[in-house]
Amino acid sequence: MAERYRLAVIGVGRPWRTEGATGFGMAHAHVQGFLKTGRCDLVAIADVRRDNAEAFAERYGGPRIYEDYNQMLEAERPAIVSICTWPHLHAPMTIAAAEAGVRAIHCEKPMAPTWGEARRMHEACVARGVQLTFNHQRRFLEPFQKAREMIRSGAVGKLLRLEAQCSDLYDWGTHWIDMLHFFNDETPAQWVIAQIDCRTARKVFGVPLEDQGLCQFRFENGVFATLVTGKDTDIGCANRIIGANGVIEIGWDQPVVRAWLRGQSDWVEIPVAEGIHDNVAHERATADIVACLDHGGRPLLSSFNALRTTEVIFAAYESSRRRARVDLPLLTDDSALLTMLDEGLIGPNRGA
Repeated sequence: MAERYRLAVIGVGRPWRTEGATGFGMAHAHVQGFLKTGRCDLVAIADVRRDNAEAFAERYGGPRIYEDYNQMLEAERPAIVSICTWPHLHAPMTIAAAEAGVRAIHCEKPMAPTWGEARRMHEACVARGVQLTFNHQRRFLEPFQKAREMIRSGAVGKLLRLEAQCSDLYDWGTHWIDMLHFFNDETPAQWVIAQIDCRTARKVFGVPLEDQGLCQFRFENGVFATLVTGKDTDIGCANRIIGANGVIEIGWDQPVVRAWLRGQSDWVEIPVAEGIHDNVAHERATADIVACLDHGGRPLLSSFNALRTTEVIFAAYESSRRRARVDLPLLTDDSALLTMLDEGLIGPNRGA
């Protein structure tokens, strides 16, 4: 008989776009995915807001409620923990769960507000044999799977360059930098050169972000990547894959995937049944987490992959601070963006 896993969740906000919601309510997507595997029992939840916890518990079968996640970890001894809080809490919660003997931790992205915290989360779990994943769930959606399949089949010839566009390097950018690594078979980045502009006091989930950015990096296999963020940065698609024999684009809307390959005279739409935001990605992600707990192996959303993405993000901020290229590995611990804001070097209080 297949093993059943005790599931607990830290951070159970209201569903997205409902009264009282302060975010996307990702705990709901996590729990729904784990429960759909038929292998997990939701035994406990922890949240500092009792009203949110009670509403969540009522919806998902009455798990025990805690206000202190450390007490929950000690009392319940869950096998799987989902962490769905704001980023500044990810590191202490992940490390506490690892130290409590949790076998698998599925944490929301981005990893953490600083590079040092991100590394320590990963290292704590590796040292204890804990399976740590971060929710870059779009890897499981058909448009991205199809694009990678076309790259691997040689449809665009030798891969030369990858491009992406979104609102910021950190919160949205973590998805696209992760996706560029996915397209390039998880090849690590070799160096990063970037610049950011911060003119307003802009935050997402409590973490300050740039208003506009430009990040270029080179993978170890010679492929180049560029991400543009913020104002006036529309490149005509979400992701672009450029090879010696053609181009693939993944759009924000229809057509979701299109290609212009050698021998063609125009764009050709590539049939896919899914978009780039479909919730089925969460079901596939949680199923993969459970399967890897069962049989071993590294999940597609492993922290080993997320750490490469996160290093590029913080190297981009560091490049802006140095006004120079940053060769990896990144040896700083802070977020150069946060430090420069604190020191008044950038941002609305610059020079104050």
